[in-house]
Amino acid sequence: MRAVHLLAVSAGILGVAPALANDDVLKRTANPAEQVLQTVDYANTRYSKLDQINTGNVNKLQVAWTFSTGVLRGHEGAPLVVGDVMYVHTPFPNIVYALDLNQDGKILWKYEPKQDPNVIPVMCCDTVNRGLAYADGAVFLHQADTTIVSLDAKTGKVNWSVQNGDPKIGETNTATVMPVKDKLIVGISGAEYGIRGHVTAYDLKTGKQAWRAYNVGPDAEMKIDPEKTTELGKPVGKDSSIKTWEGDQWKTGGASTWGWYSYDPKLNLVYYGTGNPSTWNPKQRPGDNKWSMTIFARDADTGVAKWVYQMTPHDEWDYDGINEMILTDQKVDGKDRPLLTHFDRNGFGYTLDRATGELLVAEKYDPAVNWATKVDQDKSSKTYGRPLVVAKYSTDQNGEDTNSKGICPAALGSKDQQPAAYSPKTNLFYVPTNHVCMDYEPFRVSYTPGQPYVGATLSMYPAPNSHGGMGNFIAWDGVAGKIKWSVPEQFSVWSGALATAGDVVFYGTLEGYLKAVDAKTGKELYKFKTPSGIIGNVMTFQHKGKQNIAVLSGVGGWAGIGLAAGLTDPNAGLGAVGGYAALSNYTNLGGQLTVFNLPN
Repeated sequence: MRAVHLLAVSAGILGVAPALANDDVLKRTANPAEQVLQTVDYANTRYSKLDQINTGNVNKLQVAWTFSTGVLRGHEGAPLVVGDVMYVHTPFPNIVYALDLNQDGKILWKYEPKQDPNVIPVMCCDTVNRGLAYADGAVFLHQADTTIVSLDAKTGKVNWSVQNGDPKIGETNTATVMPVKDKLIVGISGAEYGIRGHVTAYDLKTGKQAWRAYNVGPDAEMKIDPEKTTELGKPVGKDSSIKTWEGDQWKTGGASTWGWYSYDPKLNLVYYGTGNPSTWNPKQRPGDNKWSMTIFARDADTGVAKWVYQMTPHDEWDYDGINEMILTDQKVDGKDRPLLTHFDRNGFGYTLDRATGELLVAEKYDPAVNWATKVDQDKSSKTYGRPLVVAKYSTDQNGEDTNSKGICPAALGSKDQQPAAYSPKTNLFYVPTNHVCMDYEPFRVSYTPGQPYVGATLSMYPAPNSHGGMGNFIAWDGVAGKIKWSVPEQFSVWSGALATAGDVVFYGTLEGYLKAVDAKTGKELYKFKTPSGIIGNVMTFQHKGKQNIAVLSGVGGWAGIGLAAGLTDPNAGLGAVGGYAALSNYTNLGGQLTVFNLPN
């Protein structure tokens, strides 16, 4: 079985067809010394070819230098490295630092936007930001208030800025951006406020809007072609979204786009997932609520959708579908296939043909998952491609003001946005997971612009009859749909994974440990306690011939919102405060970058 990391052949792509993607991004992502995208590469593999740090010496890692961001709350995402400069971002107020790697992180410049603090209470969940992107001499930031800025990478001067949404109606941003060709692809947050989700492309040089595609609503506004856009091989047909909502409910339908993007230069397709429909009370929005909870494949130039696949029709549990799409080429039944693998919040790991959207695998990647027995993979069945819901755990069937108990996973999913990694050496995916269940009680709620539009009360707790912890770090075979090994963790693993050519996989824990495990066995090889819980994504770079590992510490995010925001009501934080109450015994607020390398 052979796996091809898309950008491992970027030199060939550049030589044959330089217009296929952003040349600067392709060139730099082919150089493992640097990192210019949060996803490491367009394929979202989060794999590095660097192998100086390996299974034989990783236990000798030491702290090389540290940097305080000066901000508390949750630190998601990772730094970027371009040449001799590291770019570090923070949660709100979204400060950007340029640090000189030749002088252990001396500050070269600092960008500190002036944002209205009224955006903070509108953000869900925590004031996180998943980081910067770099292309063509510019650093791109999507701020909490939805202002997108292009910064001159050398000086920090603003090249251009543009407003992508309106916080007054609940539109905010927590996500990164992705430069593709001459465009910058961005999303929007705010489904908990009844916004209508969209993805937008802006001109990299000027900030002018190139196209915008909504995720719910009329075909033209969604950039869906009723005859050519397909789901599971069949045209979606006219009014595919509107037909699945009652009246004008699609106008406050949610389906926000706050996760990750990947891109296939050969197919010229951008992939992303959409979030929950609004409200969280399923009784108020009968129908499949398309195209919430959906994987989209869109043409990068026009935004037109080639194919879609809805994973959780008529969501009843807040199982946002925004998690990353990882692109690999592997053999399936003896034939080479272009694959897309996605670990959904709903607890199923999906593998699809990324060219056609054909469903190949849909299996549970956490044994606790119980809300559905399986995803129907019988092509002749009327329910083909749909999850088979267990009535006991259906918050819709149980009804309003009824507390449905023991649902697994909890609303934050078997995995939230924390990205998995893939190694072409092992053909395995390395997945940070949540091992958490919930009780869920929906109630009627009315829509008011800019006010929470949730309509459910939740409580969360560790999966029962298990190891007692709230997380696992697993290795997953995406073709077979099976767990290869699993490492139990006391709390959810809310950090992004990093796989390396040294056969070491890195991740962080909510208590604050940076951990290194053997890619083949999961055996722990190294750990180090940083000053605060890690919800950032581990990254690696090379400077002056030396490989470094770097990670942001700063507890927060949905799992750590109790600590981050000082909340004590167990039901606060959409149910997370009570579930993660013990976290305060192990870590505290912080905001620090820690850089590791091997001794000379």
